[in-house]
Amino acid sequence: MRKVIGIGETVLDIIFKDNQPIGAVPGGSVFNGVISLGRAGVDATFISEAGNDRVGRRIIDFLRENGVNADNVSIYPDSKSPISLAFLDEANNAEYIFYKDHPHDQLDFAYPDVAEGDVVMFGSFYAVNPVIRPQVVAFLEYARSRGAILYYDVNFRESHRTDLIRVTPNILENLELADIVRGSTEDFGVMFRKTDPDAIYRSEVSFYCRNFICTQGSGPVAVRGEGGFAKEYPVEPTDTVSTIGAGDNFNAGLVYGMLRHGITRADIARGLSQAQWDSMVGCAQLFAADCCRSIGNSIDPAFGAAMKAALAGE
Repeated sequence: MRKVIGIGETVLDIIFKDNQPIGAVPGGSVFNGVISLGRAGVDATFISEAGNDRVGRRIIDFLRENGVNADNVSIYPDSKSPISLAFLDEANNAEYIFYKDHPHDQLDFAYPDVAEGDVVMFGSFYAVNPVIRPQVVAFLEYARSRGAILYYDVNFRESHRTDLIRVTPNILENLELADIVRGSTEDFGVMFRKTDPDAIYRSEVSFYCRNFICTQGSGPVAVRGEGGFAKEYPVEPTDTVSTIGAGDNFNAGLVYGMLRHGITRADIARGLSQAQWDSMVGCAQLFAADCCRSIGNSIDPAFGAAMKAALAGE
């Protein structure tokens, strides 16, 4: 069975509506997607670190409760788990304030088993953070050498604009390592001062990676691929409770679709067909829409059970 290995940050998201807390959910960009994959019956592992506190213990328990292997989440004696405050506006979009114990950024882990056809998901500032960059890039290069598919969600937000110059070499290295790159127009506006998907792909991404997905909020998903593939996928309106995790679950759904429909690294290298892109993006949109219907950061467990049955061919 093919596996998915996520590498990223852990955080406790405290969610506010009308300036009052309405929920607290373990999260993190790649974390949210990996939780959804665990709920959908995928063999998933998460690599990270957590604080030596009640929040850190809850994060590890949460991974295991949702079927995700947490053996590669390291706990450091003097560290505190990061906290995020997410304030929902009238449209249920979130504005964030992060509280992080930056002096204790570190990463030290034993590599999980990686086999040909497995998928590694990475992204956000965690994937370019200079403090842990040597460990992250060493693992990505190892996974690539083992025949894994590398899926990179750039997820580079305005709060890190001042870091852009020093981490740009890491971003470009990630683009080159990746088999598929995804980002939002918001990300690319910060990184490249461009929001047109074709301009971003042509001038910033295609030299490094030929398979590119640009999400545009409620606008169409733009896909550009090997062999000149180009298609826009409209986004169906949905009753949104919270957009937290929407992009993370788009990633999870795309990877789920890759596994469910037997799409391999060789397929990606020679150029995916329209039917293959359609199947993956279709799953991605289902996962993202389901996530938006609750204040959880991942797909609903009932939806996950249905996806698990479909994956098993039931």
